[in-house]
Amino acid sequence: MRDGATDISSLVRDAFLPGPPRKLGVAVSGGGDSVALLHILHHCFTDEAVALHAVTVDHGLRPEAQDEAVKVADLCEQLSIPHSTLRWRGWDGSGNLQDQARQARYGLMTEWAQSYGINDIALGHTADDQAETFLMRLSRASGVDGLSGMGVRRTINGVNMVRPMLRIERCQLRDYLRDNNLSWIDDPSNENTDFDRIKARQALDTLAPLGISVRALGEVSKYMEQAREALNWYSFLAARDFVRVDGGDVLIEHRRLRILPTEIIRRLLSRAILWINGRDYAPRSAALSLFADAAKQRKSATLGGCHMLHQGPYVWICRELSAVQNERSIPPAIWDKRWRVCGPNEPGCVVKPLGRRGILHCEDWRATGRPRTSLLSSPAVWKDGDLIAAPLAGNGADWRAELVGGPDDFFASLLSH
Repeated sequence: MRDGATDISSLVRDAFLPGPPRKLGVAVSGGGDSVALLHILHHCFTDEAVALHAVTVDHGLRPEAQDEAVKVADLCEQLSIPHSTLRWRGWDGSGNLQDQARQARYGLMTEWAQSYGINDIALGHTADDQAETFLMRLSRASGVDGLSGMGVRRTINGVNMVRPMLRIERCQLRDYLRDNNLSWIDDPSNENTDFDRIKARQALDTLAPLGISVRALGEVSKYMEQAREALNWYSFLAARDFVRVDGGDVLIEHRRLRILPTEIIRRLLSRAILWINGRDYAPRSAALSLFADAAKQRKSATLGGCHMLHQGPYVWICRELSAVQNERSIPPAIWDKRWRVCGPNEPGCVVKPLGRRGILHCEDWRATGRPRTSLLSSPAVWKDGDLIAAPLAGNGADWRAELVGGPDDFFASLLSH
C-alpha cells in the first residue's frame, strides 16, 4: 500500500488499542465510507486472529436497497467475510424518519451482534460526519456535550460501537477506494436538501474560504471533548461528596446543589435522569434548564419519565409512575431495564409497578423513609390481581428487588457519557 493508505490503516488500528477484539462486526451500507472501512479492516487484521462479520441494514425505504445489500454480500464473499442483511419495516410515515431509522438500525445491529457473540461493531463515520454533526448541533444551540461530537466509542444495548475513521476525511477514503479498484454505491438521499445533514455538508463548502473546514471543526470537537471530560470529572467528585442512591432513586443534598455552577447542576440532574430512565439521550437543553431551576427553588417537576420532589434535605429524583404503568416482566426477568425481582418459584407471578392500589396494602411503607411518589413506581409482585410483595415498600414476603449494576453504577455513569 502507498503511504496514504498506510497512514489510514494506522489510524484505524489505533482505534482498537491495546488490541482488537477476537470478533468484530462491521456495519456496511454499500456506500464509499463503509466499503472502505470493510476493506481496511480486512487488511489491517489479516495476520491477526480477528473474525470479521459484516452486517447491512435494509430500511425498506428505497427499492434499490435490496440490490445494494446483495452487492455488499458479493463483496464480503470475495473477502471471505460472513455477511448478514437485517430488514426494518417499521416506519409508518409519521415522525422524524432519519431518527427512527437510526434507532432501528442500532437496535437491529445490537440484537444481531448479541446473537453472534459479538461485543464490538465498527461504524464508518468519518471526519466529515463529525464536522457535519458539529454544524447541526451548533444550529440547535447545543452546549459542550453536543459540540464535542461523536466519540470513538459508545456502548448501545451492551454492544460497543467503534468509530475508527473519525480522523480520516471522506476525500482520503475516496482516494483509497480508487487506488484499490473498489466500487461503491452513492445513496441519492445524499443530495436531498430536505435533510439537515445534507444542508450542513453543503454549508461546509461555503464556509471553507473562512478556514472553517472539516479539519478545523474536528479540532474544535476534540477540544470540546476534553472540556466535557473535565466537567464530567468535576461532576463525579461532587456526586461522591453529597449524592447518594436509595432504592434506585438519586438523592442530592439541596444545600450543596444550589451553590454549584449551573453546568454542574445540569450535568448531575441529566445523569440522574438517564440512569433512572435507561435512555441513551439526555433531555433537551431548555427543558433541563427549567428542571434545574426547579431543583434550586425546591419545586417539584417531571422530565424524561422521572419525578423530582423534595424530602428533608434532599432533592429526590425517582421514576415517574406514568412512565412505567404498562411495564411488565415475569420474574426473574429484568423490569424497567434495571430491576431484577427474585423470590419463591411461584407460577403466575408478574412484576409491575406498585401503584396507588398496591400501596394501600403496604402498612409499613413510611418506615422505609422513601416518599410515597417514589414507591408508587417501584417494582411489585402481583398474581391474579393481588399484591404478593413490594420489596421496596416494606412488604418483602421473601421477595427481593435487586438493582442491575448496583448503586455504584450511577456514579460510574457520570464518567462514561
